[in-house]
Amino acid sequence: MADLKYHEQEDRKIYLRMRELLAELPDVCRTFFRAIEPRTQARTRLAYAYDLTVFFGFLIHENPVYKDYEMKQFTKEDLDNVTARDLEEYMEYLKYRPDEDAGEIVNKESGIKRKISSLKSFYNYLFDNEIIKTNPAARVKLPKIHEKEIIRLEYNEVAKLLDEVESGEDLTDHQKAFHEKTRVRDLAMLSLLLGTGMRISECVGIDLNDIDLEETAVSIHRKGGKEETVFFSDEVADAVWAYMEQRKTIVPAAGSEKALFLSLQNKRMSVRSAEKMVKKYAQIVTPLKHITPHKLRSTYGTHLYQETGDIYLVADVLGHSDVNTTKKHYAAIGEDRRRSARKAVKLRED
Repeated sequence: MADLKYHEQEDRKIYLRMRELLAELPDVCRTFFRAIEPRTQARTRLAYAYDLTVFFGFLIHENPVYKDYEMKQFTKEDLDNVTARDLEEYMEYLKYRPDEDAGEIVNKESGIKRKISSLKSFYNYLFDNEIIKTNPAARVKLPKIHEKEIIRLEYNEVAKLLDEVESGEDLTDHQKAFHEKTRVRDLAMLSLLLGTGMRISECVGIDLNDIDLEETAVSIHRKGGKEETVFFSDEVADAVWAYMEQRKTIVPAAGSEKALFLSLQNKRMSVRSAEKMVKKYAQIVTPLKHITPHKLRSTYGTHLYQETGDIYLVADVLGHSDVNTTKKHYAAIGEDRRRSARKAVKLRED
C-alpha cells in the first residue's frame, strides 16, 4: 500500500467497496458493470452501484410485491415487471428516504437527477442488449434542475482569508491552540487551491516529488485519470516553499512518507480534513457565504476569466473535458463582458 500513489490507493478502496456492493446486488448488475467498465471511471461505477442499491431497497421497502425479497433475489423478469409509475414513485421517495444510520436522507434536485440517470443507464443497457423486454425508465423524465447562484469569493475576501490564516486572530481559543502547528501548512494549501483552481482531492493527493519550485509547477492526478502539470505564481510558491521547509522536520506516519500535506497525526491529509480546514477560516471571513473547496475553485476560475476573457484557457486550466461545462459556470460573467461591449465602439465622434 505504501508504494501506491494516493490516487492508486483511492482506486483500490473503490474496487474493494465495489466488490462488497456487487455481492449484495442482483446478478444482472454484474453484467451491466462489466459492460461499462472500459468507458467509465471507478468512482462513477461506485456511484452507480450505490444508486442501484437505493433503488432495490426502495422496491423491497415500498412495494408489497417484493417485501420478502433479499436484494440478491431480483431477476431480469422482476425488472421487466417494474412500471413507469413505480419509477415515478421512486423519484418521489428519493426526496425524503429512510436510512438506518442517518434516520432520513434528503436528496436535492441534483441528487435525485443523478440517481434517476443511473437507473436510466442501467435499464437502457439491459433493454438495448435484449436482457429485458421493456424499458420503463425511458418514459420517465429527469427532474428539472433550478440554476443557483454560483458562490465565490471576491478579491478582497481572498486577501482577508489568507490574512486570517496567517494571523489566526479571530479563531476561537481552542482553534488557536492548534493554529501555530498548522498555520504554514494551511496557508500553503489555501494558496494552492486559490492560485491554481485544483480540486481538493487533487491537492491532498500531491506527493513531495510532484512539486517543482524552480518551475513553479505541480504534477496532479486529474479527475478523469490524466496526469497533468499545473503552474502557479511566485506568491503561491513562497507559501509552498515555507511549508516544504517545515515538512522536512516532520516524521510522517507509516504509509504517508511521500505525502506533501500531513495532518496533526502526521498522516496524509484527507479530503474531509481539508474541507473542515477551509470551512474554519471561511466562516470567519464570510459568515454569510457557504464556502467549500469547490467554491475556491470557482473563485479561481472567475478571477482567471475576468483577467483573460479566455473561456478555453479557463476550461484547460481547471481540467474541464468539455468547455460547455466551463461556459455554464461562467456564463453570467460573459454576459457582463458582452454588455460592456455596447459602449466600446462609437459610430460617430462626439
